Amino acid sequence: MRTDEEATAPPPLWVFGYGSLIWNPEFEVAERHIARLAGYARRFCMWSVHHRGTPEAPGLVLALDAEAGASCTGVALRVAPGAESETLAQLRERELVSSAYVERRLPVAFAGGGGAEAVAFVVDRAHEQYCGALAPETQAEVIARATGGRGANCDYLWSTAEHLAALGIADPDLEWLARRVRALRGA
Repeated sequence: MRTDEEATAPPPLWVFGYGSLIWNPEFEVAERHIARLAGYARRFCMWSVHHRGTPEAPGLVLALDAEAGASCTGVALRVAPGAESETLAQLRERELVSSAYVERRLPVAFAGGGGAEAVAFVVDRAHEQYCGALAPETQAEVIARATGGRGANCDYLWSTAEHLAALGIADPDLEWLARRVRALRGA
């Protein structure tokens, strides 16, 4: 039998992390699962003019880019019970700073079975910050030099690549990019 409190509690809020949300969610996580989102690819396809670059010298950040047949493996994060509204407001402030991302609720499949509907921030291809056609070498050159309000663009790339590897999530494009940026920076 459910208590009145259980009956009025909001449903669990899941968030799909594919980049910095994996290693820096900035909210209390009650549960996490490796998860796959179908129909989207993880790509450096969005100019960053706030967090990892400036309007004068933009950086690049990852986005979920819609593509038939693609999939992105990341982490489904369940927000701590009772913090759903506050967390969603914080995420919107962080992720929707320039309207280049669009908030969606999308089904994710957990690696161990099961799944959930999760909040995911996908790139708006019509937005001026969308840059899906950049060659990998151009991406590397931009990431190697850009810095924004949250720090160096290369640190964002390296942290994401390291955390994906630690979780056993292979992303050959990101791994190549991390190696190339290290070479460009002489690291």
